[in-house]
Amino acid sequence: MLLSREAEQDVELTADPNTPFWTNCPPVFIRHSILGAPATNLHAEIRSRWTQENLYFLFIAQYETLNLRTNANTESETHRLWLHDCMEVYVGVDPEHPNLYRGFQMSPLGEFLDLNIDSTRPRPGYGDEHLWDSGMKVKARIDEKAKIWYGEMQIPMKSINLPLPRPGIEVSVNFCRQDGRQSRTFMAWQPTGEWTPHRPEKFGTLRLVDGGNAGP
Repeated sequence: MLLSREAEQDVELTADPNTPFWTNCPPVFIRHSILGAPATNLHAEIRSRWTQENLYFLFIAQYETLNLRTNANTESETHRLWLHDCMEVYVGVDPEHPNLYRGFQMSPLGEFLDLNIDSTRPRPGYGDEHLWDSGMKVKARIDEKAKIWYGEMQIPMKSINLPLPRPGIEVSVNFCRQDGRQSRTFMAWQPTGEWTPHRPEKFGTLRLVDGGNAGP
């Protein structure tokens, strides 16, 4: 389970884990392939916070090489972003319809993609799912010396149909990572056992909690 700590107010995105906003936020880690085998490298850390208006995620991703687009567009969404290096978030709030959920992706360059997904449709993501607009914001930063890229997402609560968030609410989530060029690495926080993230029955849980000792 990932605990998302409440923040007093919304902030500008920095993709910096050392800011007060991200202090004392308990992480989870991506350490397995999506098929379930342990991975010895390319681990990624995820943290989360929330306000009444937005849900935040921070990614800290080790890398060996980066597989990036040469014509990155950070002003509008990049369809099929998952064909290059990216982090992926899947969020579902309706336990009666677990097949309906939202997908959010970002690259090390700050490209982004949001998807309105029905996992019962053929090849989710390859249809018109990208025509939906969440209003998400992202910030990315690459530390070439340390070989780590950082990403931060701000997702409007209304876009995931959670208009009145409060401590104790739980939602269904999963986090995936795409990496590599010729030999693709596909990793997941909660492995689905198949080469696809679209198995909502395998998702984990995110719980909204109060701010505790977290930063502003």
